[in-house]
Amino acid sequence: MSTAEPRPDTDFELEAEEGPDLILVVDDDQDIASFVEFNLKVQGFEVIRARDGQEALEMMETHRPGLAIVDWMMPRMDGVELVRRLRAEPLTSALPVIMLTAKSMTVDKVVGLTAGADDYLVKPFDTAELIARVSTTLRRHKDAREVSPLTGLPGNARVRREISDRMRNGGEYSVGYIDIDRFKSVNDVYGFDRGDEFIIALARSLQRASAKIGKPSIFLGHIGGDDFVFICAPDQVLPLTKRTVTDFEKAADELYEPKDARRGFIEVPDRRGNKQKAALVTLSIGVAQATVDGRRFADPRVVIAVASEMKKVAKSQPGSYVAIDRRRNDSE
Repeated sequence: MSTAEPRPDTDFELEAEEGPDLILVVDDDQDIASFVEFNLKVQGFEVIRARDGQEALEMMETHRPGLAIVDWMMPRMDGVELVRRLRAEPLTSALPVIMLTAKSMTVDKVVGLTAGADDYLVKPFDTAELIARVSTTLRRHKDAREVSPLTGLPGNARVRREISDRMRNGGEYSVGYIDIDRFKSVNDVYGFDRGDEFIIALARSLQRASAKIGKPSIFLGHIGGDDFVFICAPDQVLPLTKRTVTDFEKAADELYEPKDARRGFIEVPDRRGNKQKAALVTLSIGVAQATVDGRRFADPRVVIAVASEMKKVAKSQPGSYVAIDRRRNDSE
């Protein structure tokens, strides 16, 4: 594994920050609906209201709330039926729902939970409980949504927040961007299922390497496909990447068919049906660094953009390679 410290351009952006969460309140009792709306707005949430389940479904055609607070007893369409309808539609099937009800019997709760409600608030309830249930349900839903189902690692939004936290703390940190060289060849020859095994292998290699290095804890993220991010202290970069490369290349060799692993390449058919040789996979790693006597960043998108450009530099080199940006400012 080799390293370099060239000058990059930047062209990769993390997704933009999200605005306030939009909450849909569905209740035919206008006093309760107004109470819920007022207290949610005080906490910074945006709120829209519907008087029954039917009106709520109609509002869903033009609004995409992050959570719904639904009363059980309503005219036209009650809360249980509304939740069932929401769960049956692809666009709303994952919408978190808190059920408002005067019913406190276990059997009633079971009915609502079976229909698809995520949580319950039994009337009467106070402001503190309302906000706590809403905040907890939203956080749980966002955490589940942001985790890669393939690797179990946090995704793009969580990566952005982690970088932002490091910026606010003002200390030194490094952000690495990793992907698998010639990953498309693996998919083309072996299929997507085998390709997923290579992605999982890289995730596990990163986790094992991070565990061996120890404190301070290293953050690992899976942006998508074969793209991964790590955030660590600058002096952890080389130990982490060396261990990861060694571990991954060993694991990858075992994922190839034995004959391909022995000869050191796979044969990939081109558009005309001719077979082209593709070397076994390696890793390209680009690193952006913020240090006390070096470069500082004010935007997480710039950090990941620098790491992305460093990764492009790494890809221009043979074998697994780490390219590190050590500029002191943008004018160098």
